[in-house]
Amino acid sequence: MGPPVWTVVYVASGWMEAERIKNMLTREGLLVMLRTTCTGRNGRGREVELLVPEIEAWDAHCLIMQIKGAARV
Repeated sequence: MGPPVWTVVYVASGWMEAERIKNMLTREGLLVMLRTTCTGRNGRGREVELLVPEIEAWDAHCLIMQIKGAARV
């Protein structure tokens, strides 16, 4: 089997939100990688993508829905 294919499962509005969600997913045993993106003019409006291996995408999505439904992050 080759290296994992990473899939974006959530786009956070900032680094703090991304880190919080990453920590929650990691506690559940998922591998998570963060990647920053720039949107808008002059790179303003930085967003952070949360990526997981494709095989874990469904689990990650379900957990994120639980996290977002339980409390605002």
